[in-house]
Amino acid sequence: MNHAIFAKVTDNISEEAPALKTTAQFVKEKRKQLELTQEDLALKAGVGLRFIRELEGGEKETLRIDKVNEVLKLFGYTLGPIKIDRS
Repeated sequence: MNHAIFAKVTDNISEEAPALKTTAQFVKEKRKQLELTQEDLALKAGVGLRFIRELEGGEKETLRIDKVNEVLKLFGYTLGPIKIDRS
């Protein structure tokens, strides 16, 4: 099972309608909004370019949470638990 694909980031537009994205989608969108290359993001976050590529690709089965949080911290976010909607 690819856990990296199922990790979610909530970007609250409103309390009633949160937009759920994969962590990969979120990071890629935020990076592009700031007009950063993958190389720029890797340098600013203190992680390797390969890590950024794997994170944005969303295909790697495992990623280090501390490294993901270093990237998310640049955007003012962190990983956290999100309730699973089982309906």
